[in-house]
Amino acid sequence: MRPLIYGYMRVVGGEDQEEEPQRIRRQLIVYAEREGFTLDQVFTENTNCSEPAFYTMIEALKRYNVKDLLVPSLWHFARLPGLQDAMRQHIEQETGARLWVIQGQH
Repeated sequence: MRPLIYGYMRVVGGEDQEEEPQRIRRQLIVYAEREGFTLDQVFTENTNCSEPAFYTMIEALKRYNVKDLLVPSLWHFARLPGLQDAMRQHIEQETGARLWVIQGQH
């Protein structure tokens, strides 16, 4: 059985609110399978939602002992490189999970 990997994405409100998350999820599935994982939960940060998916994801990583997290790019954490690094370090230190990034650091 393949190990589980979680996904995380940030969706900014716009015209293609329905299509963009589906397209990103397909990318996450393809990448996860290619790397030998099964994509389980995908946590979606939405600018229209009051509950932060990031913290829910952190708690799920710890609770279910999932050790891998997949993101489309570091931009999905933040636009500023320093904040991207801080969020990456927080995930790794808080959960022990390894971060997989599909695209380079944008």
